[in-house]
Amino acid sequence: MFQDDPFLMPRNAANSRLYAVSKESGRNAAKYIIKNFPQYFDKTFAEPNVPSLMPQPVTPRAEGVSEEALRERVHLRMVKESVDMFDQLLQAGTPVSLETTNSLLDLLCFYGDGEPTPEKEQEEKEDLEEPGVDASEQKAPKRQFRRGAQPGPRWRENNHAERIFKIMPERNAHSYCTMIRGMVKHGAYSRAYDMYIDLLNERHKADVHTFNALIRAVPYLKDKFVERWELAKDLLTHMAQQKVQPTLLTFNSVLKSLRRCGGVGRSMSLFVLKEMEALDIEPSLASYDHLLSVYYRGVEAQSSDIISEVLNEVEKRSFTAQDPDDANFFNTAMQVCCDLKDIKLAYQLNRALEKGDNWKFLDVDRSNGYWSKFFSLLCMMEQIEVVLKWYKEMSPSVFYPSPKNILDLLQALDAANQLEVIPSVWEDVKQLGFSRRQDLLEEFLSLMSREQHPSEVQLAFAKCAEEIKGVHEPAGPGQVPLEWTGSALGHVVVLLSRAGRTQDAWNMMEHFQKINRIPTDKVMDEFLSCAKQNNCPDEAIKMVKLAASLGLPLSQRLKSRTEEEFELSETQKKALESIRWDGDSSDSDSSDSDRE
Repeated sequence: MFQDDPFLMPRNAANSRLYAVSKESGRNAAKYIIKNFPQYFDKTFAEPNVPSLMPQPVTPRAEGVSEEALRERVHLRMVKESVDMFDQLLQAGTPVSLETTNSLLDLLCFYGDGEPTPEKEQEEKEDLEEPGVDASEQKAPKRQFRRGAQPGPRWRENNHAERIFKIMPERNAHSYCTMIRGMVKHGAYSRAYDMYIDLLNERHKADVHTFNALIRAVPYLKDKFVERWELAKDLLTHMAQQKVQPTLLTFNSVLKSLRRCGGVGRSMSLFVLKEMEALDIEPSLASYDHLLSVYYRGVEAQSSDIISEVLNEVEKRSFTAQDPDDANFFNTAMQVCCDLKDIKLAYQLNRALEKGDNWKFLDVDRSNGYWSKFFSLLCMMEQIEVVLKWYKEMSPSVFYPSPKNILDLLQALDAANQLEVIPSVWEDVKQLGFSRRQDLLEEFLSLMSREQHPSEVQLAFAKCAEEIKGVHEPAGPGQVPLEWTGSALGHVVVLLSRAGRTQDAWNMMEHFQKINRIPTDKVMDEFLSCAKQNNCPDEAIKMVKLAASLGLPLSQRLKSRTEEEFELSETQKKALESIRWDGDSSDSDSSDSDRE
């Protein structure tokens, strides 16, 4: 997908997604140019000319006002031109056939009475999550949030589709079914159900696609969970009465609606799967995705029985795409594994993903989300050796770690007492572009400065601290430096002091007064120990002066340590004695508090 050039390789998940969609964006741009400037693309230079490989015509060839011209504009998905042509035919008194009028209704209902765009050509996905779903049969609010929905009007009242439908001299089942599906697609659920009642009153029969759409609309038509299930059962009964054979998408629509039925959904979903088995319909990944959401989303997940049975079935098959929601299964299942904190189930899910072509269900975004959740679970449940093995194998070839993944890895290193690995993780953080994340910087500095380590490790930590210090300093025009916090500044001083870099540590100590912060006792003791190790009495005296100027109770003890641990010259002794102490310093707040 990406150029084999280090400079062009994406550094993080955001860049990866940007690069992945750029190709499709280029296609859309080319379609836009061809559509709006067709006069520049009227010559064919290919020899031999293969019509099936040539661009499809985007301008109508039929001229004048005729039904043939209307059909051509409908075929080219020219919404406004098609409506105008239809109105001109009516004004001229030319009858339009039922078949052509139904084709126009199909176009209007699909695009919601608006012009087609690349965004509209993709089916909008309903946001199925309903936070705080209670198992009781209380009223649940109707939610019409949509994931990835484009802003703009939905189904407008008395739009062109409704107007044309009302003036049709003859309507058949196709006319009603098209209107129902269009209303459901664009959020007019109540109007769609009313249209279905009109269809029944006219003694027409709905097709399976119309029933599927109505079943998906059930959660928006009724408030109580039981009422939703009863309405879904009524629609299924109507299908049987009209001798409409249910399909996989029918049962998936039922399961999708049961996700918004609380405890009723959990009690009925397994019966739906048994009915599918009785009709010899194999569940798709979307079926299992809805089942997992019914049992595990929005409730206290205690048992792993359902997901274990699901994974046992999924692991046996290589799936093909049959439902738009198939692609959601693996991310949903991995989230359940994380909620259950069950690493064995996660490994089993990985094996199912590797079965046949199942991996194709993960696009760039879903793949990164899937492996990110898996890695967080590894950090929580596995030994550190296993975690690091997976980390080296997966990053960045399989996924790009998120800031949360880095925090999880740092916590795993801390729990396993493997903090010497932190410098290599810091290099990855710089590569990922997270070196300006304040929460990450604080965690890195806190872990590195918490305990004393061997000299080689301390030198590596000091190098990391130096680079973190650079992030807080102006680097060039247009780049705003991060603001120092008292804790981060103290950690940097400690790390530089333990590496024996006395002058650099003192330069950082001077920042405390500049940013109006007070160093902790630990910071000043570490600096004084560094000054002693490098025999720098002048810096020790500066430290005592700084503590005294801040009125810290620790200043007297620092003075005593300086007198006892350093060989001072007469000039230095006089300088130390000349320091004035704040007599009320003993009543001041403890210097252990890091004032932010």
